[in-house]
Amino acid sequence: QVQLVESGGGSVQAGGSLTLSCAASGSILGIDDMGWYRQAPGKERELVADITRRGITVYGDPVKGRFTISRDTTKNTMLLQMNSLQPEDTAVYYCKAAISPVGTFKAYDFWGQGTQVTVSS
Repeated sequence: QVQLVESGGGSVQAGGSLTLSCAASGSILGIDDMGWYRQAPGKERELVADITRRGITVYGDPVKGRFTISRDTTKNTMLLQMNSLQPEDTAVYYCKAAISPVGTFKAYDFWGQGTQVTVSS
């Protein structure tokens, strides 16, 4: 069974840094786009960053210049380096990946369960 697991969440003071990781496992034929989304209390889920298999990246406006997304296609892993964290970055962060499971001809979106990031002022 295909799974996405996030790790690295926690609490940090404003101005600090944190690194999130996402690992895909299971019977995987291939992974296309991967990305990070976040959802703060009372708000809708929003795009944080996305990265294609070839390494093309897109960032949401609030995190541009502060966050960096990367991936290792040989290990099916993805990282989100978060610097200069602010209280407004507080949210549950979710990993998403377009994965083609073994035995299929189509990629499906898979989501991790989320990891909490809390930034105190």
